[in-house]
Amino acid sequence: MTAPPSASQPDVGEAPALAPEGDSATTPESAVSPDTSRELLREKEARLRAGLARAGRLVVAFSGGVDSSYLAWAAHDVLGDAALAVTAVSPSYPAHHREMAERIVADFGLPHRFVETDEMTSPAYRANAPDRCYHCKSALFERLDRLVADEGFEAVAYGVNADDTSDFRPGHRAAAEHAVLSPLLEAELDKSEVRALSKAAGLPTWDLPASACLSSRLPYGTEVTPERLRQVEAGEARLRELGFSQVRLRHHGQLARIEIAPEEMPRALDPEMAARLTAAIKPLGFRWVSLDLDGYRMGSLNEVLFIRSEQETR
Repeated sequence: MTAPPSASQPDVGEAPALAPEGDSATTPESAVSPDTSRELLREKEARLRAGLARAGRLVVAFSGGVDSSYLAWAAHDVLGDAALAVTAVSPSYPAHHREMAERIVADFGLPHRFVETDEMTSPAYRANAPDRCYHCKSALFERLDRLVADEGFEAVAYGVNADDTSDFRPGHRAAAEHAVLSPLLEAELDKSEVRALSKAAGLPTWDLPASACLSSRLPYGTEVTPERLRQVEAGEARLRELGFSQVRLRHHGQLARIEIAPEEMPRALDPEMAARLTAAIKPLGFRWVSLDLDGYRMGSLNEVLFIRSEQETR
């Protein structure tokens, strides 16, 4: 099993997860990309499980999101108590992620531990340059490396998947420097396939919206502070309370820019709902509230990086 690609590249037994042909009650076809055949998905799952079996005693970085939840579940299914799911707690870790992590641990009996990470003490992290994620992941993997050394584990793994190399992800470089395993990526599983396998395993995360740490809501160059992270977390919680599922609150100083999934946009554009959005977000310390008409898209704050790159090459 190999470590993930660096940021220079934009960034044991029979597997039980897939039902036999014809068993539509448990076959997660709706979650799988049309390009993925059932046979290919079985092959990838078998490849994943074989890689986990070779890993030995394993620490899995586990946030409660789609990818890390399936990886933690699969590692436990293959390795039993030799796999430890570890959740890093810091100001950038949302409370609703922690709630999901605790639910999965309880429901599936995963060996688990919370640890605290100290990325907020790093000036490079707080400066929020485009390589912020590198400093965050470095702090995480340094903490997990100590746990491996102190308690006799053999490796650390994290839930990067085959789709994650298409965006700007400096965290991959930190993973490579720490020789962190990337079992989902090595098995060539993409997001839709991880969702399909998660559904078949009974994981409640299979249809969760994509998510990321709270610091990703701050534009590059805006200092990461606990206060700003609290504003973002509280704002997104209020947006979910209003019934929106895929949301981001981008923090632009006194302006809160709301991104909502395109399919939910008509409801957000209703005048009455627009007034409710403003009433929910302004009291958190924002003077203006705007709705991004392009809607939610992953990595929208990276768009400025690509614009700069294009301008520099002209």
